Amino acid sequence: MDESTLYELVHDAVLAAIETREGGQDIRMAKRMVGGRVLFEDDQGREAKAVPVEAIFKKVTSIRDKLRVLEQKINSHPGLDLSDKAEIQGYVTRCYGSLTTFNFLFEDEKDKFTGTSS
Repeated sequence: MDESTLYELVHDAVLAAIETREGGQDIRMAKRMVGGRVLFEDDQGREAKAVPVEAIFKKVTSIRDKLRVLEQKINSHPGLDLSDKAEIQGYVTRCYGSLTTFNFLFEDEKDKFTGTSS
């Protein structure tokens, strides 16, 4: 088994464990967004790139999964004291807050991002 295959197996196992712990993740994209596109335009209003919404959704949910793994690593790290953990967790929480921009992509309210105001 090569290193990248092993990495993928471990990565998938960690995500599955987090999903199981949190009651499973059946994250669905809002129906009205399925088949849509995100358009990027240059400063002249010309279309520079069109990206399928599904690709953006996949990347946003991947970022969420990676942030959750990061939170677990922070909370279980033996070399960090409580104040360090709290400080780093504050940055993670602000990342979630920045991602609230993408909440319109999610069908279920429970799947949406929340930041520090929640």
